[in-house]
Amino acid sequence: MQSFQLGAVEVVRVVEWQGEIAPARDIVPSPPELWRDHESLLVPDHWHPERDRYHAAVQTWVLRSEGKVILVDTGVGNGRDRPQIPLFDHLDTGFAERLAAAGVRAEEVNLVVNTHIHYDHVGWNTRWDGGWVPTFPNATYLIPKLDQVYFDPRNEHRRPVPRTASDQVRRKGSHLVYEDSIAPVLDRATLWENSHRIDRNLTLEPAPGHTPGSSILRLKSNGDRAVFVGDILHSPVQILAPEHNSCFCENPAQAIATRNQTLEHAADERELVIPAHFAGTGATEITRNGTGFAVQPWTP
Repeated sequence: MQSFQLGAVEVVRVVEWQGEIAPARDIVPSPPELWRDHESLLVPDHWHPERDRYHAAVQTWVLRSEGKVILVDTGVGNGRDRPQIPLFDHLDTGFAERLAAAGVRAEEVNLVVNTHIHYDHVGWNTRWDGGWVPTFPNATYLIPKLDQVYFDPRNEHRRPVPRTASDQVRRKGSHLVYEDSIAPVLDRATLWENSHRIDRNLTLEPAPGHTPGSSILRLKSNGDRAVFVGDILHSPVQILAPEHNSCFCENPAQAIATRNQTLEHAADERELVIPAHFAGTGATEITRNGTGFAVQPWTP
């Protein structure tokens, strides 16, 4: 567990799962030399070169701001049918106990932020109790409306037709995610568009490309600044070479543009960059490096 203070906001990281997922360039298709040339930056938290495996975390960021308890993304969840990624099919972790150890009682959570609707960001929205019910019974769930519309199975006709067997498996998986982690909380959700101000410290902004409704959460408090970038970044190599998307991006060109814009803003405003899946300390500052960007030492 990791905690730190940013202005008037307390930030606590609660990890659900951490480990190797797949070959590195299956996750971020990119030249092998990009990884080799930056081995000192990537090893051991983000890349295991001896096996050429991508290493990452699935985690929730707990924010305490203006008297509210806010969760940013809710991981995979236990006991889910996830045919699209067997590694997380029927996952069983002690995440709920770790959340409690961080001082978070389910009934005390005020807001749940889903930066986007992918299986590893919405899973603990719900729990099984004879059916899928909200894990956080008193919370408002903040969900990007564009993603809710896009992933609603009733709008299947609006999405590209699956072209391969793996596309069909992913499509089936997205339907399961919607049914067990989104539909059960819609009656207590705020489906936001354009931007959404949570309080004086926190604002949600659109960051499309990874998904249509992909979003970021900006923190600005007493001179401290941070940006929770969700899946705009999967690996530090995307800071060094923003033109490389993850394999999960729905709109590649839009994802690249969003990544560049977000990194430019973070460098110019000295925001602490906090991605959803970075292991290790999980956060860093970046600076401009000519026409690109450089990663500063990882946040203690």
